[in-house]
Amino acid sequence: MNLSFTADQETFRKQVRSWIKTNLPKKDTGAQPLESGDPKRVREMKDWQRKLHQAGYVAMGWPKEYGGRAADVVEQTIVNEELVLARAPGLIGMMGILMVGPTLIQHGTVEQKHRHLPKILTAEEIWCQGYSEPGSGSDLASLKTRAELVGDEFIVNGQKVWTSNAQYADWMFCLVRTDPTAPKHKGISYLLVDMKSPGITVRPLVQMTGDAGFNEVFFDNVRVPRRNLVGELNLGWLVANSTLAHERNMLGSTTRTQQMFNGLLRLAQTRQRYGRPAADDLVMRQRLADLMIRVEAMKYHAFRQLTDSIRGRPPGIGASVNKLVSTELNHDIAAAALEIMGSYGTLARKSNHVVDRGTWPIEFMFTLGLVIGGGTSQIQKNIISERGLGMPR
Repeated sequence: MNLSFTADQETFRKQVRSWIKTNLPKKDTGAQPLESGDPKRVREMKDWQRKLHQAGYVAMGWPKEYGGRAADVVEQTIVNEELVLARAPGLIGMMGILMVGPTLIQHGTVEQKHRHLPKILTAEEIWCQGYSEPGSGSDLASLKTRAELVGDEFIVNGQKVWTSNAQYADWMFCLVRTDPTAPKHKGISYLLVDMKSPGITVRPLVQMTGDAGFNEVFFDNVRVPRRNLVGELNLGWLVANSTLAHERNMLGSTTRTQQMFNGLLRLAQTRQRYGRPAADDLVMRQRLADLMIRVEAMKYHAFRQLTDSIRGRPPGIGASVNKLVSTELNHDIAAAALEIMGSYGTLARKSNHVVDRGTWPIEFMFTLGLVIGGGTSQIQKNIISERGLGMPR
């Protein structure tokens, strides 16, 4: 496993760091959360992603003909690390960049690639995921949203739920049942759906955080051109599994975890606990040390995967390990922050005495949802034990 970077890679790091220092947007303390769908906030986030892309720092490993740089995966890792250190905003188009984009590169037609990939990179078009349904969560293959092929169009009817970004998304990558008589894993197809199509209704779901980042999406005789089918008819489960692997890598990003832990350290150094900084309290120091060890272990696991990628080795169950470890760790980091804050940890964002703009109680609630989303921890443990360790079902 490689644990260091070459001289050329360190030179590249300095270039990236200099660019970020010059171009990093100023923080707007009064900005609305992205989940609100506020047009100003969405526009600002699109501008930031577009600027990063113009600098060549988005989806660097994608083929050049689709807007990438065909760069070494190490370079994208360096960019991600520097963005974390700079506490830069995230990218609004992550589902496109990390989920549907790689899926189209692998399974899409030439027309689909040229139509969608460039606009994913520039954030001109934002994507959402149409997988989960009210009765189909962990058992995703039991989905019931129906798509009937009539001539050159699919007629889609049904409902999706827990659809992140649907309130401002332009497109959805969607699983639909196209053969109701086939076994449940067989009769599924993978469609690209224009969210402006007649018959689509988006209803926000207000979470316990107070935000409405998730949505219900209803389809009432929505017409989707057959050319928007990815892969073969009724074989969408194979395509969907490619996207699920990308999703688990996204949810298991070490970038987000490192950002959260760095924020926890700043909080521990500035908040008082028993008359001194929380970082000086022996019990809390032990808690911080435990979390730091887990963050470092996750980072070295990422280095192992990076080395595998460089050497052309298959990823195996790495995505499930990433998802399991990081989502549970993120929740534990947020829990430690609430303990440091004490009674202040219960305050809402609009309180006059709120700490860190109310970030931590929101993170505590939101990260609990990520333990469930994208395949629960129990599902990931099954995948790791059965597919990775060869244990019986």
